[in-house]
Amino acid sequence: MNSTSYSSIPSDPNVKQLESPLNTRLRKLGLATIVVLVGSGVIASIVLLLTRHDNTPKHRNVIMMISDGFGPASETYARQYHGWREGLGIKSILPLDHIHVGHSRTQSSSSLITDSAAGATAFACALKSYNGAIGVDPTKKPCGTVLESAKVHHDMLTGLVVTSRITHATPASFSAHIDWRDKEPQIAEQQIGYNPLGRTVDLMFGGGECEFLSNTTDNSCRQDERDLFDEARDVFGWEVVGSRKEFDTISPESATLPLMALFSPDHMSYEIDRDPTQQPSLKEMVQKALGILDDKSRKSGKGFFLMIEGSRIDMAAHSNDPAAHFHDIYEYHETASAVIDYVKDHPDTVVISTSDHETGGFTLGRQLGESYPEYKWNPEVISRVRNSSEALARVWNEAVKSDTTSTGYLRKEIIANGLGIEDPTKEELERLASWKENNEDISVLENILADMVSRRALIGWTTHGHTAVDVNLYAFGEGTEWLRGSHENIEIGDFISKYLNLDLDDITDRLTTGWGKEEEDMEATIDVTAQISKHQLYHN
Repeated sequence: MNSTSYSSIPSDPNVKQLESPLNTRLRKLGLATIVVLVGSGVIASIVLLLTRHDNTPKHRNVIMMISDGFGPASETYARQYHGWREGLGIKSILPLDHIHVGHSRTQSSSSLITDSAAGATAFACALKSYNGAIGVDPTKKPCGTVLESAKVHHDMLTGLVVTSRITHATPASFSAHIDWRDKEPQIAEQQIGYNPLGRTVDLMFGGGECEFLSNTTDNSCRQDERDLFDEARDVFGWEVVGSRKEFDTISPESATLPLMALFSPDHMSYEIDRDPTQQPSLKEMVQKALGILDDKSRKSGKGFFLMIEGSRIDMAAHSNDPAAHFHDIYEYHETASAVIDYVKDHPDTVVISTSDHETGGFTLGRQLGESYPEYKWNPEVISRVRNSSEALARVWNEAVKSDTTSTGYLRKEIIANGLGIEDPTKEELERLASWKENNEDISVLENILADMVSRRALIGWTTHGHTAVDVNLYAFGEGTEWLRGSHENIEIGDFISKYLNLDLDDITDRLTTGWGKEEEDMEATIDVTAQISKHQLYHN
């Protein structure tokens, strides 16, 4: 556990401190007043006053929001584009801008540039680990997470809401312990309850059905015949929902926990491509989750911990796709607005929002040739895009496979209707037409299509991977003034632990005791830090 002093940062005198109501009342009374009261023989009155909790929340809730791959330049981009699109004044800002308190430093134990697994493990376990680590320390031993301690020590309600596979790096790091992020079938097993601690997650919304389906089933990602949906129901009592229609029928009062709702075999769609009849938005999933957790919390008298991830902000940046990037950022802001409103109505709740890292080396302003550039970028280019480069690449790939390609189809359906580009160059057309002949991966096709938009918008990218830049930190609620300024990402885990009175060391001890010989042998013989993740090869 990080040993940072929680009283070391100067605080705003107009904002409540993260301290007990008892200490607050003691300070207000003052020593002299206490002496006078004691001298008057009214000790009983003092005890009654100092132990009253009429205005103290019965429980506390934490909502941890993670905007995967979302850097500070992307925030500027979203704000400027939204303001341009809506005709707003220059003082207009987005919801998270209202609660911007500082920034988070992101390096992992193995690199100055982190991946999502190490980044999420830093939040969840309040410690640095290596790239690829899922809820384990640098020696590959399991580390207790804030979600697990909330459940085990305080019987709190817990939830994960994401737009990636639910077994992907960020949600996995709060709910599983494994040495390498690509072992998603095993992560799924731990999430439903096969864990030394038993089941610790009450609610999971997102994508990734394939990791739970038997390999005898279409769309399965598993190598075995286990049906984890059946096991989740039969062994651990999960209610499993698999469609938008079923999801819409669930009300906070009727919902039964544990509850799992997965809406796609793989990641959920980008917001720009999402079919609302098939998949809910991030905001809709979060509002449903908050309604359910709030209802169960009030009835049980227990608080809740909810982790929310805008997962696909990152994946759009990996493709250098500025249009898909914006739409997922804006949906994340819409979700944050709903969460902030909830916190305003529930003073026992705090929200923290930050990113695990920046992706893409994104920038506004791009020099395309040798000539000195104009100081500009072109938001109107983004406004004409109708689909993500991922979706368009799949369409063109299918056309190539079925031998139905033509220059006319490419120009009209993919470039004009999809990208909103009416002036493709000869070189761009030839590059797209020859893509398959070069035996290139579909991700290369995505990148080509995305760059056609970026070049015209004068948006720049330095990489298809991550960068080391600091990321914005947002927070709202009583006590969150401690998060003002510059913080290591592990300090966010420290804050949550302090706020909820958690004991991550105890959870780590319990996990280590329950860790089997098979896992220890595996960990001792495999150097995972030298491996390349599927995520690094192709951002799946």
